[in-house]
Amino acid sequence: MSTERQSREVAEAARETEWTLPSFGKELFLGRFRLDLIHPHPRPTPEARQRGEEFLTRLEQFLRTSVDPLVIERDGQIPDDVVRGLAKLGALGMTVPVEYGGVGLSKLYYTRALQLAGSVSGAISTLLSAHQSIGVAQPLMLFGTEEQKRKYLPLVATTEISAFLLTEYDVGSDPARMSSSAVPTEDGSAYILDGLKLWTTNGVIADRLVVMAKVPRSEGHRGGISAFIVDAHAPGITVEHRNAFMGLRGIENGVTRFENVRVPAEDLIGAEGLGLKIALTTLNTGRLSLPAVCAATTKWALKIAREWSNERVQWGRPIGKHEAVAQKIAYIAGLSFGQEAVVDVCALMADAHDRDIRIEAALAKLFTSEMAWLAADELVQIRGGRGFETAASLKARGEKPVSAEQVLRDLRINRTFEGSSEIMRLLIAREAVDQHLKVAGALVDEKSDARTKARAALGAGKFYAAWLPQLAVGRGTNPRGYAEFGPLAEHLRLVERSSRKLARSIVYGMGRWQAKLEYRQAFLGRLVDIAAELFAMTCACVRAQMLVQDNAAESAGAIDLADLFCRGSRRRVERLFHDLMHNDDAHNYETAQRVLDGEFLWAEAGIIDTSGEGPMVGLPDKSTTNVHRGGLAKEEERVAALG
Repeated sequence: MSTERQSREVAEAARETEWTLPSFGKELFLGRFRLDLIHPHPRPTPEARQRGEEFLTRLEQFLRTSVDPLVIERDGQIPDDVVRGLAKLGALGMTVPVEYGGVGLSKLYYTRALQLAGSVSGAISTLLSAHQSIGVAQPLMLFGTEEQKRKYLPLVATTEISAFLLTEYDVGSDPARMSSSAVPTEDGSAYILDGLKLWTTNGVIADRLVVMAKVPRSEGHRGGISAFIVDAHAPGITVEHRNAFMGLRGIENGVTRFENVRVPAEDLIGAEGLGLKIALTTLNTGRLSLPAVCAATTKWALKIAREWSNERVQWGRPIGKHEAVAQKIAYIAGLSFGQEAVVDVCALMADAHDRDIRIEAALAKLFTSEMAWLAADELVQIRGGRGFETAASLKARGEKPVSAEQVLRDLRINRTFEGSSEIMRLLIAREAVDQHLKVAGALVDEKSDARTKARAALGAGKFYAAWLPQLAVGRGTNPRGYAEFGPLAEHLRLVERSSRKLARSIVYGMGRWQAKLEYRQAFLGRLVDIAAELFAMTCACVRAQMLVQDNAAESAGAIDLADLFCRGSRRRVERLFHDLMHNDDAHNYETAQRVLDGEFLWAEAGIIDTSGEGPMVGLPDKSTTNVHRGGLAKEEERVAALG
């Protein structure tokens, strides 16, 4: 079992440490509001726009005519003909460049395609995003050799479904505990893969896998967590179980066992020991797929809330005329605009390739997954009893089959997918204090000797002497600041002032708790939540301003919605800043430890735990049952065999 320090060292070694491109998020945490990195709003190229719009037209037609979401929910499975239709359409290769057989969509239009698919079925958007955002295509495009790209990208762009296998029974966000192994053969021609992987989205039907496993250190092998391309139909691979969940019932997620699986050496991605770095780098932009689906779902919630609140009458008035409901509608409308603005800005920055968006993508994932869940919950409340009733039941008795309860269930996993909200806050917080650790980290490092600390103190003194005065005043203190944004200027002034306050709060936390700051997770989490709100406010204002400059028909409404969103966001920021220093964190932690020690077992009396006895985390009995259904590639082989 790995120690806490070993786990941190593994995670730190995989983290990208260089900043070769500018980053809005990095500067925000340093108290520098670099609006120029987002404004003017980035734009797609004419070629990207044309290709993207043409694909969206074809995709929308297919989704409208060939997909029944009620069937997917009822059967807990995407029909094979739907998967084949998506493949024929090119949906498996949306992100793959044309030269490798893909559609070659920009990141903007890829996220819009996922929004479109997700509005019909969360299972379909999950299939497509897991296949492309973290499956074989993305790691190969970032780290693969030219030979690997030409061999595998055409396959996963057209006929092969891919999956990404990292998680194990006792390994989630702590990869230092990974037990799956890849042992080099004596002649060095291959690796022998053994292990058991959990929650393998697409794994039940996949043809090609990206598998993370530990290579033991030996002569000629640096070892470490490494990434491999694996044929899902190779001997020794068994899908032992298809998992079932509270939502996304159509996803093909399972448990996969590897026993003496031979993986050719040429199918190692990158180099030995780079597996976790590959995974994290892939997620930097791959994470944008999840915010896209969240934004689409909130837009759908807004549409349903509007239609229902106009039609449903209580006490002689449509329920939308009652303030209690109207407040919820306004809340959803603001969140809808804010989320879409975040997704579009991040996607276009990713397309530009001239900015580092690792922090922005992480903030987008954290913010949209939390806010979409709240919006869906409000929709269920607005719908009342019908919000709790299934779409199939509503349809059976003659009403519009609104799947509000399903959407709520489907969305819940997004706060855990690709890094739980708690882990995301810690990952972002690590980036937030990166500059401070570089200049003053040795001062709080228990391993530093006196001479090292003295040198660090000198360097830190120079840095803070120049940096801290910059946090005193800025453009946000000028009543005329950002006047070009009209009624939205006050929100940008708040963002600028708050960014400096955020930076000062980080310095305060480091000074107060020093090395123990990493254990103040509630404090760090609030800092990150503040940054997420500030980023979203900026995106909303910039998007509205773009529409105004374009004289778009929706420009006036965009200003109103951006203002609505920012009003709610700034109130959340005020509460978060207040709670940084006025909270019950220490008391709550101490009480939680007493709960864990069993001091309050009496508070659990009077109930029956029907889950019975047994381990919360335990390896399954070895099974020979293979529930792997085979993917598109095998289907093509079967069709060919039948003539």
